[in-house]
Amino acid sequence: MLFAFSVAPSTTDDPNGSVSEAVAAALKVVQDSGLPHELGSMFTTVEGEWDECMAVIKHATEAVARFSPRVSLVVKADIRPGYDGQITAKVARVREHLKES
Repeated sequence: MLFAFSVAPSTTDDPNGSVSEAVAAALKVVQDSGLPHELGSMFTTVEGEWDECMAVIKHATEAVARFSPRVSLVVKADIRPGYDGQITAKVARVREHLKES
């Protein structure tokens, strides 16, 4: 299963409005989980089983909550039992189609 999520504080003391320090704390949780993951500019994608991914997302949200009393979380899931390695395989399949064009 793939879970794309975005977690950020709803408030920040940074004069530029940056939330990167809080997002870095969330990414540290993801990295420490050992699950395959990719960081994007808007979402982090993590691959694994339902319970392990949801636990990582919960702990990442808790890490961000240390920076703000209010946190925003968006989650999108691709639930496809029996398929592993899709964090890279899905992208590879699309790139193959682009070569054909």
